[in-house]
Amino acid sequence: MKVLVTVKEVATVEDDFEISGTEVEEQFLDYDLNEWDDYAVEEAVQLAEAGDDVEVVAVSIGPERSEETIRMALAKGADRAVRVWDDAIEDVELLDVETKAELLAAVVEAEDPDLVLSGVQANDDSFGATGVALAETVGFEWAAVVNALDTEAVLDEGVASVRRELEGGVEELTDVELPAVLTIQTGINEPRYASLRGIRQAQSKEIDVQSLADLGLGAEDVASSLDVTAMYEPETESDARYLDGDAGEQAAKLADVLREKGVVGE
Repeated sequence: MKVLVTVKEVATVEDDFEISGTEVEEQFLDYDLNEWDDYAVEEAVQLAEAGDDVEVVAVSIGPERSEETIRMALAKGADRAVRVWDDAIEDVELLDVETKAELLAAVVEAEDPDLVLSGVQANDDSFGATGVALAETVGFEWAAVVNALDTEAVLDEGVASVRRELEGGVEELTDVELPAVLTIQTGINEPRYASLRGIRQAQSKEIDVQSLADLGLGAEDVASSLDVTAMYEPETESDARYLDGDAGEQAAKLADVLREKGVVGE
């Protein structure tokens, strides 16, 4: 059995930052594994630990810098990884969901997995449609916002028996025939920390870099329909005040504020 997990390198912004044009300047950015994808990786690794002959393959769209993030998935138990990148992709300012789905679909076609796991959404752009769009592109069954998965059903019956979140606090129990795409919600498991041994082993694990030509695609396939027209830090309308000092000093300042506002008496 093969489980394909999509992982994304997401940017986190420092508290104080500067914007240049339509981008946050690079020196104010740090990069990490997308939170939702971390849960997807853990779910895949748990499937591999519970079954015999289960291969976990991580796939990501990103530049060479993102290999550090991909190796986090390898260190946690993924067997190998695929990184999709090309000069034509680098020229696109913001990939839309359809383009991401097309790129990932080409990897799915090449890998022929039984199950694809994807995070529900991304920390940085908050898109939450890539997993479902991928399922539609490759013609797989799918279930979104999955917060429980029956491992035995997947391994023994070829069925993803899942619990998923719906609007209004409603939860649905449903069975999805494999091959399938599941988008994984936070809280489905407790993602492990990578062990020192796992980190060392990850350095020697394979990362297969695939260009558009390798995937049978061309530059026209990454012509995104999204354009970034402006980026700015919105002005806050909040009247928040930060109270410095130790607990006693903060309490005294808070008391002064409450008296100023007429909440407490003098």
